[in-house]
Amino acid sequence: MVQVIFKQTNISIEVPKGTTILDAARRAGVIIESPCNGSGTCGKCLVKLSDRSLVNVIQKAHAEHVTEVGQGFVLACQSEFDGDITVEDIPMSGRRNLKILDHGQSLAHEKNSFITKRYNEAPESTAVYADGELLGTERGNTERLNYGIVVDIGTTTLVVSLVDVNSGKELASSSALNPQAVHAQDVLSRIHFASDRTGLALMYTGLIQEINRMITEIAKRAAIKKNHIYEVVFSGNTCMLHLAMNINPVTLGKHPYTPVIYGGQSVKSLEHNLGISEFGLIYLPPIISSYVGADITSGILASKLSVKKGVTLFVDIGTNGEMVLAADGKLTATSTAAGPAFEGMNITHGMRAGLGAIESFEIKLDGFTIVTIGNSEAVGICGSGLLDIVGELVLHGVIDKKGRLKSSNATDLPQFLKERLVRQDEKQVFKLSDKVWISQKDIRQVQLAKGALRSGIEFLLSNVGISASEVDHVLIAGSFGYHLRVKSLIHLGLLPEEFSDKVEMVGNTSKSGGQSLLLNKSYRKKMLQVVKNVEVIELANFQDFDKVFMKCLGF
Repeated sequence: MVQVIFKQTNISIEVPKGTTILDAARRAGVIIESPCNGSGTCGKCLVKLSDRSLVNVIQKAHAEHVTEVGQGFVLACQSEFDGDITVEDIPMSGRRNLKILDHGQSLAHEKNSFITKRYNEAPESTAVYADGELLGTERGNTERLNYGIVVDIGTTTLVVSLVDVNSGKELASSSALNPQAVHAQDVLSRIHFASDRTGLALMYTGLIQEINRMITEIAKRAAIKKNHIYEVVFSGNTCMLHLAMNINPVTLGKHPYTPVIYGGQSVKSLEHNLGISEFGLIYLPPIISSYVGADITSGILASKLSVKKGVTLFVDIGTNGEMVLAADGKLTATSTAAGPAFEGMNITHGMRAGLGAIESFEIKLDGFTIVTIGNSEAVGICGSGLLDIVGELVLHGVIDKKGRLKSSNATDLPQFLKERLVRQDEKQVFKLSDKVWISQKDIRQVQLAKGALRSGIEFLLSNVGISASEVDHVLIAGSFGYHLRVKSLIHLGLLPEEFSDKVEMVGNTSKSGGQSLLLNKSYRKKMLQVVKNVEVIELANFQDFDKVFMKCLGF
């Protein structure tokens, strides 16, 4: 046995020789980000070792773009050790101050809550009901104390909202990184990670613990008692709901890709150790399909897609791009695996939307403007900044239509752009600052992600027999989508040019739609029927998908 000491947390653990640093950290309960689940491709699990420790470490491999390797840094997932070591620093662990959108388009509705209360004078007690059925009783008159929670369980982020059910007012909200994302970034890798008992337990307990922490935080901020919270709505994609219910998601990753649960029901919160009322409930909105989840059900509700006249395209841009086309109320949906590039993963200097992340980039006549989160020194690039950068470089000819970076010898570029085209580690890059650049490999990751999304849009339109020019409205949903600029999406070719004056950013409709489900029970039955009538198309079933996808890679 050998020992590893994690100096930042003062935690140590003994493990067998040949264990990777990442595995040792997981056993010790120390968080090291590994969005690629230890495959060595994302470069985000860098740790710094003490000088004495390096001799006891064997590196299996390392991601090509990780330039810090060899300067005391190693990739935790690729570093086995056969002697005692000390981990001095885990740089990525400090990136917790994320910029996460917590509001979205919502609809006006009458008060008709699922949870109601009634005071009885003799004996002095208050009965709590769920759709008319008695849940339990409380001492005294607590009629005015009726609170609910909505949790937007995103693949990358969590947003928790505390609502006064009596008034319909949001009292407080909180956002954080989904703790599952440090182990596996996208849905497919998360399904694989949670396919055995150990992985599922880690995913489930980590998520519930973080939700409980956030509920405690906002309850304290709003000065309410948690035992007066009677219902929690979990709004998330299909895989996230399986993990939140401690259900193995393995069937989602194997043909015929069948969910174990379909939502549209309530379960007791005690079964999942949620820190709310002892007789509280968790409501799961109805699921559309294996890869079009309850978050999209909430989005359909919030944006009134099922009753809209004309043609509306709803797109939730993220690691798994989900989209719905509404043609006079008839809904067709699909999803596409865009991958983690939009979250800054698999990008040389990619990071989540934290302090110092480049979030906006624009080329001017004689220079360019960079905006970072917190207006601090640029330390990386988050998703919105990445699309801005690539979009601007395409618009100004630094990147050609096939996605290739031009060289510094290009005759058709201004000098201030040519001087930014340099060789870094023997590779062509565009330098944004002394510490941050974008490489040809990064551009390829953007191409793959945007190609997947654009392919989904193309097949969705063609399946219904509608051209891009016939679309009346385009709604971009989600925290990530809200911070994007329309012109970047058009320049990249992620959206057709015909959409340029039709796009509206509607924000976090997973949360706002979840709030409507919390406050008006009639929507629950309505959305069950709406979901049944959604036509889901599977892109893999189209013979020419590969051909269309390749065409959509171009800028």
